[in-house]
Amino acid sequence: MKNTFKYDSRLGIPLPVLTESWENLEPGEQERILGEWETIRGKIPSRVKEIEIQIEKKQQSLDEEENFVQSCRLNSEIADLASIINDLWIWYRESNGLSVHSRLHA
Repeated sequence: MKNTFKYDSRLGIPLPVLTESWENLEPGEQERILGEWETIRGKIPSRVKEIEIQIEKKQQSLDEEENFVQSCRLNSEIADLASIINDLWIWYRESNGLSVHSRLHA
């Protein structure tokens, strides 16, 4: 099968990688991809919670940090984690129809 999922290390989940347009896929292949995506999608809330815990720990460290440079680093790390959460929720909402699949190609 040419169409598969590739692990995204930033998001911590696999994302679809299509080698052809969604409309050109056989119905069975579309169903396989959708089934696999729903399994992955169902894990996104847990992944978000993991990242929220990381943010909380960094926020606690930031509250106690007196070094300006370290504070800036922690703020940057918190912002990066928040960006990951935002992207995960975007992917999570990609459950209606085929839009999640039609925008990614190898």
